[in-house]
Amino acid sequence: MIMVDEAHERSLSTDVLLGVLKKIMKRRPKDLRIIISSATLQAEDFLRFFMGDAESQPKPSESDAMTLDDLITGSSNPKDNAFGGEVGRIINLEGRMYPVDVLYLETPAEDYLEKAVQTVFDIHTKEPEGDILVFLTGREEIDSAVQAISERAAELHPRAQSIMPLPLYAGLSTEQQMYVFEEASENTRKVIFSTNIAEASVTIDGIIYVVETGFVKLRAYNPLTGIETLTATPISKASATQRAGRAGRTKPGKCYRLYTEANFEALEAATVPEIQRSNLAPVILQLKALGIDNIVRFDFITAPPAELVIRALELLYSLGALDDYAKLTKPLGVRMAELAVEPMMAKTLLSATSFGCLSEILTIAAMTSLGGNIWFHHDGEKKRMETARRKFAVEEGDHITLLNVYQAFISKGKKEARFCHDNFINFKAMTRAVSIRAQLKRYLERFGIAIDETLSSNANKTPLSVGGLSKGEQIRRCLTTGFFAHAAKMQPDGTFRNVAGGTVLHAHPSSLMFNRKADWVIFHEVMETGNKTFIRDVTKIEKGWLTEYAPEFYKIR
Repeated sequence: MIMVDEAHERSLSTDVLLGVLKKIMKRRPKDLRIIISSATLQAEDFLRFFMGDAESQPKPSESDAMTLDDLITGSSNPKDNAFGGEVGRIINLEGRMYPVDVLYLETPAEDYLEKAVQTVFDIHTKEPEGDILVFLTGREEIDSAVQAISERAAELHPRAQSIMPLPLYAGLSTEQQMYVFEEASENTRKVIFSTNIAEASVTIDGIIYVVETGFVKLRAYNPLTGIETLTATPISKASATQRAGRAGRTKPGKCYRLYTEANFEALEAATVPEIQRSNLAPVILQLKALGIDNIVRFDFITAPPAELVIRALELLYSLGALDDYAKLTKPLGVRMAELAVEPMMAKTLLSATSFGCLSEILTIAAMTSLGGNIWFHHDGEKKRMETARRKFAVEEGDHITLLNVYQAFISKGKKEARFCHDNFINFKAMTRAVSIRAQLKRYLERFGIAIDETLSSNANKTPLSVGGLSKGEQIRRCLTTGFFAHAAKMQPDGTFRNVAGGTVLHAHPSSLMFNRKADWVIFHEVMETGNKTFIRDVTKIEKGWLTEYAPEFYKIR
């Protein structure tokens, strides 16, 4: 028996897993049972998906659904339910929820961030005790809101209850994240400003009031430009219901929706599944490795757009992972599928031996997989953090700088935590990088690839040498073999343009290439936020390397 939890979130992994399980069920209809736990909104979709073609199946009625009591008392025929026979069933489990009053605005808010702060103070001054959870879209909004609450709290009456604003988002250190779970001191009300991480991933006791702005930042991949956007978009009805439910966990609560009831009714029923808005290259590589060659015929619960599939196949072919018949190449494609990193980095890792820099590329692969959460700073410390970062910086860009940070961290031995604190480095992220690197090293050793760590350990004593035909150039050439599709040329105004020339790119403020000169660069990640497209983890390269290492992808006109 296999149970798939939180299936309604429709992550890439979940959708692929459901498709594979359906394929296996056809081979083992008698002895394999699958339980899908989901928000009730989509339970019927999951049932129809597993029971056959949605068009040919009758829609389950209310009378078809069983409760837990039916199962315990055995009131249904056991041969007909999901545990004993061919027919699937929906089983309803009523959660123990307290009533939640949902309140809407009469007219739309011009600035939902300002309205959220105002609503928090209205609750604080007029409502009984109980902590407040406010949903915002990202770090910038959360930091602004926390600062606004702190400033306005000084205007409260000296004898009034105190208010303690706290942030909650993925980039915080573990210590900072744990504050939200601690009970507030006497006569103090906690206000937690969170991304959608608090929608389902964590449960915080004591929340009685929810302030819900109606927006979430969603990633969406554009197959035509190869750019991933991170845009604030309206949430779905399913998410709005989930957020409101956070207020009724321990006693009756209230949910303040900062939009009108008509706006709520106009929301989509559910969030667009990740499979319809993601780069599918890693997914297709995994399916090919599982022996599922005909991607078009694979039974996805929601089919991905054709453009996403075509773009993914083109990239995998140009990386050498697929042959002319779209089959996995051996050994390169097979090994790329086994490595737990994205295809571009997998190709880079498997090319590193020929450049004599495998140990260094292993470290870079581990560091870039952390998603940019290496550095942190408290309020007012940004300049000191940037000064600390310069100790590790090299002119060639971000990848070798990340390598220097890792090597300095390892060389400190038992003083790593102190070293991280002094240099504004995220200790939790660094320990995770050590773990990821060890895991990737085990994969390579399983392929029979030997890793010489002596050069890397010698480099711990001084920052990595760059310039001339040095180790630095070998690393940059090696990175080009994997990330050639992510190349850009600097323009006179300091921006970059992709090779096709149609997209203006900006070095992300966190990159060392921000406000620095370069001719050609490759980058690890491209993301659109607001009205700008940013590139992160950027490294200088030579133009000639693109045609040298990717002749199938680039040709000189």
